[in-house]
Amino acid sequence: MTPSRFRGFTLTELAVVLTIVGLLLLSLMYTLSAQTEQRNFEETRRRLEAARELLLGFAIAHGRLPCPASSTSAGDEAPLGGGACTVFPNHNGLLPARTIGFQIVDAEGYAVDAWNNRLRYAVVNSPLAACAAASTTPHFTDAATLKANGMTCLPNELVVCKSATAITATTCGPALNALTNQTAVVTLVFSLGKNGSAGAGGIDEAANLNGDAVFVWHTPTPAAAGNGEFDDQMHWITVGELYGKLIAAGVLP
Repeated sequence: MTPSRFRGFTLTELAVVLTIVGLLLLSLMYTLSAQTEQRNFEETRRRLEAARELLLGFAIAHGRLPCPASSTSAGDEAPLGGGACTVFPNHNGLLPARTIGFQIVDAEGYAVDAWNNRLRYAVVNSPLAACAAASTTPHFTDAATLKANGMTCLPNELVVCKSATAITATTCGPALNALTNQTAVVTLVFSLGKNGSAGAGGIDEAANLNGDAVFVWHTPTPAAAGNGEFDDQMHWITVGELYGKLIAAGVLP
C-alpha cells in the first residue's frame, strides 16, 4: 500500500492567506477606531450638556453667571465672586469647573473633554442693549447689578456664525451667515475637539480661539473642506432662557 502524500501550502498560497488576514485586521482596527471616536464625540457632547446645566444651576443659586477661569486660576472663576471678569475682553477663557462643580477635570482642576482638552467658556461681561433705564456693567456676572438693571437689558456681544467666511471682529458679516444675533447669547461653552487647540489650520476653528466675541459652529468637516477641518462642539445659553430660569426660581425680578 502506497503511503499518502501530504502537500504543504505554496508560498503563493501563504501570501494570499496573509494578505486576507491583514485586510481583515485593518478593517477591524478601523472599525474599532471609528467606534472609539464616536464614543469620545458623544461623551464630549454629554460633558458640554452637563456644563450647561451646571452654569444654569449656578445662576439660580447665585443670581449671576460665573466668570471664566483664567490660565492661572486652577479651575476657579477669575476673580472669585464674579464681577468684572479677569479675562475680559478676551473671550478665550476656560470653564470654571471648581466654581460650578464640574467633576471631570485634569490635574490642575480644569474641565476637560473626552480627548483631555480643556473646555472653553465665554460670557457677556459688559456691552448691553435695550436697557429701559441707566445701567451699569458688568451685568450678567454681578448679581446686584443684574437685579438693579432689570430684565430689559439684553446682551450685545457674543454671536455664533455658520462659518468664518467674511466675519469681522464683531459680526458674522452677511446676515445669512449668522446662527444667532448679538442680543441672544449670554454665554457659551465649547470643546476644541480631537485636534485640540492646534487644529488643522482651518479658519472656522481659528475663529473660536482668537479671543473676540464672534464664534463659529457647524457640523464636523474634514481637512479637505473649504474652510478646513472643523470638529469643535459648542453649546450656548440664550438671554431668554437665563431670565426664564431666574424668574422661575424667584431670583428675578
